[in-house]
Amino acid sequence: MQSIFDRVQEMGHEQVVFCHDPNSGLNAIIAIHNTTLGPALGGTRVWNYGSHEDALIDALRLSRGMTYKNAISGLNIGGGKAVIIADPSMKSEALWRRYGRFVNSLNGKYITAEDVNTNTSDMEFVSLETKFVTGVPEYAGGSGDPSPFTARGVYMGMKASAKKAYGNDSLAGKKVLVQGAGHVGQYLIGHLVEEGAKVMVSDIDQAKLKSASEKYRSIEVVDNATIFDLDMDIYAPCALGATVNDETISKLKCSIIAGAANNQLADENIHGPQLVKKGILYGPDFLINAGGVINVSAELDGYNIGKVNSAVERIYQRTLDIYELAEKENTHPQAAAMIMAQKRIDDIAKMKSRM
Repeated sequence: MQSIFDRVQEMGHEQVVFCHDPNSGLNAIIAIHNTTLGPALGGTRVWNYGSHEDALIDALRLSRGMTYKNAISGLNIGGGKAVIIADPSMKSEALWRRYGRFVNSLNGKYITAEDVNTNTSDMEFVSLETKFVTGVPEYAGGSGDPSPFTARGVYMGMKASAKKAYGNDSLAGKKVLVQGAGHVGQYLIGHLVEEGAKVMVSDIDQAKLKSASEKYRSIEVVDNATIFDLDMDIYAPCALGATVNDETISKLKCSIIAGAANNQLADENIHGPQLVKKGILYGPDFLINAGGVINVSAELDGYNIGKVNSAVERIYQRTLDIYELAEKENTHPQAAAMIMAQKRIDDIAKMKSRM
């Protein structure tokens, strides 16, 4: 237990909840990182983790990322995340409803939404047991699938990165590798194909690759095992995190990394500076993939799609601002984004302490 507490304290978490129900087969971890700006909001991921420790580390890293994502996006919510340890094929109504009751027991300190291997139908089951859920289907009063907004934000961040790297933001003719052809990846592919980019796509799931290639005939499907040996202008990781590491950085042949995955840098303190040294511009993941949470958080105050679209479009300028701050502070973009997000959190904390 001491090692768990050490890890939680080191990352600055407020609360970690372990959830177990033998009847439904639920094993979940809810990590609440910071609620200075408001209740913690973040999705619930379903993954067949190799160990409970792997699940805990993922929950801690993801929830911390949500704190900075929500802060830098100007949202009045804190950061949290949950993981359910299970084979995604084993999801059931009973599991989701029992999970919803655990979420409800936190009395609004944590608000959930969809994430990897979850969807709006799952959130609808959760909503039967708690009001502290977003991203439910439109017919149930929610905003529906947030994936298009996540993809749009990544596209905005990618274009801003092109502006910084190449002097203009056109992606026409650029070789872009999209790793991960899930919901967000496919919407991003759509934007890129429409602009005339040369899109390569990889995924460990052959069904997703088949779906993407049938929908977008111009894309090139590439072997996931050899993607880091390919020549490309932009690498867009849209699957799981930590794909930017010692091994891949040494191989990468690109000018820009801009994708939808969370925690793309295996170690931000090591790999952020390494990318700068190699001349690769990195669009901070929690900055440019915030479109989804911007969308679902809007449900909390009365959903307005025009307001959501405007907020997502602002990711473009915010990305340019981060690159400018990184140069000013002589640091890498990920660190600069964290500086900006942490300043907002600290400013609001000081304001509240004087009330």
